[in-house]
Parts: sequence; C-alpha cells; structure tokens
Amino acid sequence: MKQIFYSIFGLLFLLTSCKSTMSTTNNSSTTTNSDPAYWQQHVDYTMDIDMDVKSYQYKGVQKLVYTNNSPDVLTSVYYHLFLNAFQPDSEMDVRLQNIEDPDGRMVENGTSRISTLTPDEIGYIKVKSLKQDGKTIPYETVGTILEVKLEHPIQPGEQVTFDMDFDAQLPIQIRRSGRNNKEGVALSMTQWYPKLAEYDFEGWHADPYIGREFHGVWGNFDVTINIDKDYTVGGTGYLQNPNEIGHGYTTETVNNTDKDKLSWHFIAPNVHDFTWAADPEYVHDTMQVPNGPVLHFFYKNKSEIAENWKKLQPKAVELMQYFSNEIGKYPYKQYSIIQGGDGGMEYAMCTLITGERKFGSLVGVTAHEMAHTWFQFLLASNESKHEWMDEGFTSYISDQAMNVIMNENKANPSEGAYRGYYYLVKSGKEQPQTTHSDRYHNNMAYSIAAYSKGEVFLSQLGYVIGDTNLKNTLKKYFTDFSFKHPRPIDIIRSAEKTSGLELDWYLTDWTQTTNTIDYGIKSVEDVANTTKVTLERIGLMPMPLDIEVTYTNGTREQFYIPLTMMRGEKPATTPRTQLADWAWAYPTYTFTIKKPQGAIKNIQIDPKGLMADINKENNTH
Repeated sequence: MKQIFYSIFGLLFLLTSCKSTMSTTNNSSTTTNSDPAYWQQHVDYTMDIDMDVKSYQYKGVQKLVYTNNSPDVLTSVYYHLFLNAFQPDSEMDVRLQNIEDPDGRMVENGTSRISTLTPDEIGYIKVKSLKQDGKTIPYETVGTILEVKLEHPIQPGEQVTFDMDFDAQLPIQIRRSGRNNKEGVALSMTQWYPKLAEYDFEGWHADPYIGREFHGVWGNFDVTINIDKDYTVGGTGYLQNPNEIGHGYTTETVNNTDKDKLSWHFIAPNVHDFTWAADPEYVHDTMQVPNGPVLHFFYKNKSEIAENWKKLQPKAVELMQYFSNEIGKYPYKQYSIIQGGDGGMEYAMCTLITGERKFGSLVGVTAHEMAHTWFQFLLASNESKHEWMDEGFTSYISDQAMNVIMNENKANPSEGAYRGYYYLVKSGKEQPQTTHSDRYHNNMAYSIAAYSKGEVFLSQLGYVIGDTNLKNTLKKYFTDFSFKHPRPIDIIRSAEKTSGLELDWYLTDWTQTTNTIDYGIKSVEDVANTTKVTLERIGLMPMPLDIEVTYTNGTREQFYIPLTMMRGEKPATTPRTQLADWAWAYPTYTFTIKKPQGAIKNIQIDPKGLMADINKENNTH
C-alpha cells in the first residue's frame, strides 16, 4: 500500500474541520424526537501529561469544565480512577478469585495475575490536589472511584471548573490498559486519566471498575502528551502539530535531535473518552476513505505481521464505507487502528487490537471494533447496564459486513449467535439481559447474553418487522440518538416508528426475562379433502409465525400468522397466504390448507431459521 501523508492543505483542512466540529458542540440541554425532556451533561477536558517511558509513570495536570444541564442541584461529583483496579486485593482482583470461570487472560496457573503484581508493576492514579473554581475541595479515593464533596453545589445550568494534579503508573498489561503486552507494545493508554462519572436521569453512575464496560460524559478533549522523542503516538483526536512531531504525520523533515521529548497535541471534539498508544517501533500508514475519514494504522515493525496489516488497509476502507452506508455517516475526519491492548477494544475515533493474527482474524476483529464506533461511541448507551445494546448490535452489523466484504455468503450471517444463545438456554445459567454487566454469575453467561443474545435481538427483530424495516430502523436510531445516551426503549421506539407495529412485548420478553420461544406442530389431520393443522405455543414468549408448506409436486406455499399484540403485520416480500391473528394467551391455533394431506410433503415453522425457537424438532411435520 502506498503510504499517504498529510499535506499542508490536508493539515489545514483537518484543523478547520476540527474547529468547525468544536464550534457546533452544544453545552446546553439536548432534546430528542422521543423524549422532549431529555438532557445530558457536558464536560471539556484540557490535560497536559508528562510520561516517563522508563518507569511507566506519568504526571498529569487536568482542567475540567463541567456543565450541569440537569434540572438537579449537584452536591457531589465522582471520578473514575480505573487504573487502581490493577492492584492486589482490588475489587477486580477479588472478583477474579471468586468467579467460577475467570477471564483466561487475567489468570495464570489458576491465580489472578493482579494478585501477584509488585509495587512497580501495579497501576494507580493518585490525585494530588483538586480545586473547584479555584478553591481547594476535599476528596477521598475509594478503590477505583474518587468521591468529591463540593463546597458549593452546582446549580442547574451552571458551569464550574475543576483543576486537578495527579500522578499515575501504568500497570503490566493484564486487561486493556497496560505496558509491554505479549506482543511487545510499550504503552496501551486506555482508562488512563481521572474521568468524570456520568450523571443522568437515573443519578450518578459511579460504578467501580470490576470487570468490564464503561459509560462517559460527552465533551471535548484538548490533550498534550510529552513523551520520549523516539515514540510514535496514535489514538483519539486530531494531531495539532504534525510539523513539530513528524513520525509519518507530515512530509516535511522534522529535526528533533536536540530534544529528549516531543509534545504531541491532540484535540478531540464531541467524544466521551480519550485513548492513545505509543511505541518506538510503530509503523504508521494512512489510507483515505473516499468521501470519508483518513484511516491511520499503527503496528509493530515486524516482517511476520506487516503483510497482513498492509492487506487489512483496503478492507478497513470497505468496512468504514459499509457501516456509514448501513447505519449513518462516520462524523469525524480520522479513525485509527492500533496494535495494542489484549484482543480488541473500542475507543473514541480509534481501536486497540492485537496484531499478530491471521488475515481473516485481523479483518474480523477490526470489523467488530470499528462497528463499535456506531454502537456505543456514537450511540453511547450505558454499556455497564445495557451491554447487549453495544456488544450485540455491534456483533450483528459486523457479521453482516464480514458476510459481504469477505464474501462469506452465509444465508444467515448471525447463525453463530443463534447457536450461542441455544447453548446458554440449555446450560440453565441464563440471566435476564437487564442484569448489570458485573453481576452475572459467570463470564460465560455474560458473554453469550451480551454478544450472542444481543445479536439475535436485532436479527430476530428483522424476522418480526421485515428486513427493510430493520435497515431503516438502524438508520433512524442513528439519526435520532447519535451523540446521545440511548436506552433500550429507544431502539424499540425507532422500530415502531419505522414499521408502524407495536413492539413493547418484544423488548420485554427478550431482554427483561428469560422466557423462551418454542412453537410446534401439534397435529395434522385430513378433513373433507383439506388438511387441518394445529399448532401449539409451548414457550412463554410470543411471536408471529412464518410457515412454509412444500407439496409433493415440488411447489411451495408461504403462510403468515400475525401476532395480535403487534397490531399489524410485517410487509410481504414474496407471495404469501395471510391467516387470522394468533392472540398470545391461546395455547393452540388451527388453520386449514386447501389440499389433502397426501398432497403435502412437509410443513415447516420458520423455514429460514430466523426465529430463536429453542426446539427445532417440533417445527417440522
């Protein structure tokens, strides 16, 4: 791939775009089509970081301007200190030691890796001072949360400034954040700064960092990173001083031989997190997406992975185009794909992934993490409480993308998710998707509920309302709720407004219970040269039914049974015979085929397999 560098005109374009985006950021309360009383908080960060690459310690100065768009008076605020989780006897460490199936990346020989960290290997963020509008205020560190009691409450509509000095140490790479991971990446700087907790209509979300998932306040970031001159930095935001930095960001020759450190200045408008990674051996490539962002690729200078990373780049362009077309246009001017982290994790305007993968796996993880840009970073649901909304929706659209871009040609790209869901049901360990992401009995139940069952939610919604309606639902959802914090009801309301159908029952049964779908063919009888078919509802969850009858002469006929509580039907895409509605409370339903039983080869419920019926054996006669 031909390497592309910023030109002077390109730099001016980026800066202009950045300023333009910054100027349109609205600190005031925001409304949506579905809820005229909606509001969300706003925060602006300015941070100056001095990194010591030998000790993995850094000092930070943070200025935080907080706008209280809520109708409430705030007497306290809370910050996340995520790196404190990587200390022996932290809540994360204790959870690892008590859950029956701990994350394999975080244990070694049956022992929590966190429990064995030495003082120079742990992670920490230590707040040294904190002021509110110039006045020192008290605070207390409680695990991964900084509790701050305000001297002066923040009134509705008021804007206050918090000034903080902090010291931090990056831990040995164990999960997401860390140094010197197994692939040799020096610095994976995720969840690395004191981050203000979100406050919304439910109150504060000052959850301890125990296992997974995040929630953040929308705002603007102005970050300067002072680091050893040999290190290349990539991550969130637009680099403001490429002509001072070089490192593949400019075609001009930059002479840094007289400096020990370089100052990398980034601005990130309208995001809810800031992430970066750095390594002295990073290769930095770029590729332009037509009518889209510049893609940046940072990966270790190793011959054994370089070919796959070069082949990845045009595929990443296709992925960016696919998601922009299917959901909504990517709104920023850059996106970075960075070797770092431990597997793959999404962040603002970038992702960190492991890079020593086979080509298909490298494209697959990129597809998933890039898709998270839409489902959680632009549609910023609270993934701690509604993890299925980001992991499941991301899994759905990335599987759709892989099916097209990698020519997988699957009739149902979500087939693996269905298998995962069936396994969970049979295991007897399923919990409702309303379970907080840290409260699952085991990691298996969480993973399948979030990823597989979450993916089936969308795939099966397409079965309920029709594929075209599903596509339009995703676009409406993006239009109405990007740059906001959508809730589960918002995706359903988007689907209802798109399809004209009533769907509250679907959200209730699928996400708030462990009710299952099980329909069967109870009996087939000859009646006066016709065939009477009796169906039964065995599971508690209702569904409309697609039924296919195959005749002995090879022809097929489609039947459709609407669900009464939907108050309508999905559009027909092929000729079908529409039958009378089936009201959920009735356990059986009878209809007539106007041919004798001898003319029928078989009858099948849900021939495409898009309904998550847990017992397929009774679906065919």
